[in-house]
Amino acid sequence: MRTKRRKLAYWLGSLFALLILSILATIMIGAVKIPMNTVLQILGSQLPFLNIEGNFTSSQFDTIINLRLPRILLAALVGAMLALAGVAYQGILHNPLAEPYILGVSSGAAIGAASSIIFLGGTVIGYFTIPIFALIGALVTLALVIMLARINNQRGTQTLILAGVIMQALNSAILIFLVTISGDAMEKVIFWTMGTLANRDWIDVLVLLPVFLLGSFYLLTQVRELNVMSLGERAATHLGMNVERKKIAILVIASFMAATAVSIVGIIGFVGLIIPHLMRLLTGPNHRVLVPVSILAGAIFMLLTDTLARTIVPARELPIGVLTAFIGAPVFAYFLRKTLRGRS
Repeated sequence: MRTKRRKLAYWLGSLFALLILSILATIMIGAVKIPMNTVLQILGSQLPFLNIEGNFTSSQFDTIINLRLPRILLAALVGAMLALAGVAYQGILHNPLAEPYILGVSSGAAIGAASSIIFLGGTVIGYFTIPIFALIGALVTLALVIMLARINNQRGTQTLILAGVIMQALNSAILIFLVTISGDAMEKVIFWTMGTLANRDWIDVLVLLPVFLLGSFYLLTQVRELNVMSLGERAATHLGMNVERKKIAILVIASFMAATAVSIVGIIGFVGLIIPHLMRLLTGPNHRVLVPVSILAGAIFMLLTDTLARTIVPARELPIGVLTAFIGAPVFAYFLRKTLRGRS
């Protein structure tokens, strides 16, 4: 027990320190580079009871506090939420290739967002028109998947995955149709489906933060159940667990977290696949360690990827979903071949 606690403390401490360093480093980087001492002075001036006065300009202050910091915190939240959802999916579905979009959550969100852009102009209810419709589309898709997978009041793991594949294919066809008829809105629809953290504000952080806190708190309390269910549904049933109820509860919470993140920043794939796998290789399959370290690792990964997306091409910004796909596709192919070899 003491060894397990030391292992958890080591990984949490190391990743938390790396996260803080990543936040400070990414604040410095941009079209206008700001020295680290200036960054620390500006951040310190916003901390209560310190009253730090530094030698910085109002332009530097606005760049950090109103432009970079909300985007950086949003990136960390999105990465943490997608990685955490991926851990839950892989634990519940017993599939090492599962991620938050396997049940059609992302394609459902894309349909909702595209519909609001094309038919409502994306502004009918103000700033949150696209996120609200994207969230509705994702949750409707999840509800349909759960209903479709129900056979004799049971929802088997493979049945859920197959139902998700069916909905994903249907949603993809609908999305292609919407893009075809989108006319002048085509560029905006396509850009949203590739994912971006550009032009985000503090209000986006405040929307995601309570969802992240509540969702992560719930999943952290379910680490024992995730460990038991990773042994198989039959073993979990013998240990007295209501597998069906627990499976749906965890899937709904994980999907809601992923759907909320996607509704704000667009479709960002592979984070929920890459991070849980890497952390599982480094720390082992115990969800007591895997869940918290995946939260931190997901935040770090998204921070670094977003920084790369806004700096790799001068004066232009790449959709972050493009970079995560470039990184995730080879990793996905590697794990797929490894899984197939293990079964042969």
